[in-house]
Amino acid sequence: MMLMNNRFVFVSVAVLLSSLATTGLSAEPGAVLTVNVNEPKAAVSPTLYGLMTEEINYSYDGGLYAELVRNRTFRSDWTGILNWYLIERGAASAKVTIDDGEGPSAALARSARLEVTKADAGSPAGLLNEGYWGIAVRPNTSYQGTFFVKSSAEGPLPIRVALVADQSGKVLAATSVPVSGRVWKQYKFEMRSGEAAASAENHLEVTIDRPATLWLQLVSLFPPTYRGRPNGNRIDIMEKLAAMHPAFLRFPGGNYLEGGRIDSRFDWKKMIGPLVDRPTHPTTWSYHSSDGMGLLEFLNWCEDLHMQPVLGVFAGYTLDGRVVKPGPDLEPYVQEALEEIEYVTGGTDTRWGGLRARDGHPAPFPLRYVEVGNEDNFDRAKTYDGRYAQFYKAIKAKHPEIQVIATMPVTGITPDVVDDHYYKREQGMFEESKHYDRADRNGPKIFVGEWATREGTPTPNFGAALGDAAFMTGLERNSDLVVMAAYAPLLVNVNPGGMQWSSDLIGYDALTSYGSPSYYAQVMFASCLGDHTVNSSLTGAGDRFFYSATASANKLCLKLVNATSSEQPLTIMLQGPGAAAQTARGSTLRANTTWATNTIQNPKRIVPVNSTVNVQGGRIVFVAPAYSIQVLEVDLK
Repeated sequence: MMLMNNRFVFVSVAVLLSSLATTGLSAEPGAVLTVNVNEPKAAVSPTLYGLMTEEINYSYDGGLYAELVRNRTFRSDWTGILNWYLIERGAASAKVTIDDGEGPSAALARSARLEVTKADAGSPAGLLNEGYWGIAVRPNTSYQGTFFVKSSAEGPLPIRVALVADQSGKVLAATSVPVSGRVWKQYKFEMRSGEAAASAENHLEVTIDRPATLWLQLVSLFPPTYRGRPNGNRIDIMEKLAAMHPAFLRFPGGNYLEGGRIDSRFDWKKMIGPLVDRPTHPTTWSYHSSDGMGLLEFLNWCEDLHMQPVLGVFAGYTLDGRVVKPGPDLEPYVQEALEEIEYVTGGTDTRWGGLRARDGHPAPFPLRYVEVGNEDNFDRAKTYDGRYAQFYKAIKAKHPEIQVIATMPVTGITPDVVDDHYYKREQGMFEESKHYDRADRNGPKIFVGEWATREGTPTPNFGAALGDAAFMTGLERNSDLVVMAAYAPLLVNVNPGGMQWSSDLIGYDALTSYGSPSYYAQVMFASCLGDHTVNSSLTGAGDRFFYSATASANKLCLKLVNATSSEQPLTIMLQGPGAAAQTARGSTLRANTTWATNTIQNPKRIVPVNSTVNVQGGRIVFVAPAYSIQVLEVDLK
């Protein structure tokens, strides 16, 4: 009913827009927005809207990163091997343990030892992996897998790999991989599903049908990925991100960059090259990272969505409050950052650029922004001034073209850009929408590196979307100062136990994903953005009606946010020689209450609805619906 009611309202509004504009209704509306389309006011940053990402809420493992196997490296605790279970069918007999002295690499020096003492074709034994709250299987789909194995068997030993339905036990896809030898080898395989219905209630089985001992490590399985990248990303989530038209990606994240301790920071050198050489590490949000999303994978993500990388470098502060003091102690981390920059931008004739080429990407990546640390205002020792200066001087000496972002205001050196973060309720974001109207234009540029209206769980409700949209009108009005902004957190796995932080932009489970109302507000705002603001004024509206006006040579973009429970009559007066437009394209997002939202079960309750609006004599007369976010794109002559 919600979707039907919303569509009825959207269509009614579109009809009203058209009829009012056509008849030239003479009654004076309650508010007038005057826009001088030929009077530029200030430049709009071309990189205003982008993405901020980090490993939280199972954003990479169990989320964007398409790996289907959970704990592919066989970590264990007192309960046994996490997410893996022993299979003993029929009369089979087997046991599984961790062998601390056997592994395929120095990074993965342990393995799962599977000892099968009794098995046959009718009674196989092996291991089961549960995936990330299930494993998605779709019909007629190919799955690419690999594992590292050594075997006690003298001759070839067939390992059966299968995707199996949890409830029925039906085999949905399967293959046999012959392995042999008492030394570690990597084996690759492919299996294809049939006509089974799409479902996430499935698991992976790895079994043998005869007595033998196997050592297993790095068992991996991928579905089709975005643009077919090996070790790549989920298609559905990447498509949603692409629809946001992001200009940049801030990575690898805030707390994820810092780490809970220095030895659990984002150590980029351990996250390049083959997966077998990546040791994995604990994250700051109570789960473990596979390190499949390493430095090159982030850069490939930027390339796939045509985004600029905004590279965060570890700056000597960790979440346990420890600080590496400026000076000699910090210098190794400064050099580490310079080497990371070389991996991103260096030619193949450089050491780290050559390693990037070895990893599969000979061409350098462009890099304009580097951020030193994350939220260093929490540093109680107050060492960030010195730490930032040490990084700034070293980076500028080698890369004067790079803009060096500070995570807080600093003294001694004027940073190129300062990163501001905002997490507030709806009313707080309404107030923050005016924050940069009063800001000093003589200081550093601003990067709003993390922000969100925190209402709704696991993803924002419509009240949060209204707060977000109001805040974005302020960003657009002041985008001569605010050069970049990114909502955070970006992603959340909605399964029980998958979320550590609520009000996240995009939600998903193993099978599907959905956009929150705040997501659609982001999509709408980024879809129409001029290269400069224009002089404009609003009279007669209440204090919860927000707008912005940007333009380019041939179009005007108006953002209108009515955050009240009442309709807002509005006349838009377009002034200037280019204002003789005849039509405008409109997009409306609205809900009946601020608590309305989308969910994994009902992903399309609140979605934008498009319409066409007549413009007569540079005049648009209409009524903005209650609780609505609208974008009007007007063609200028």
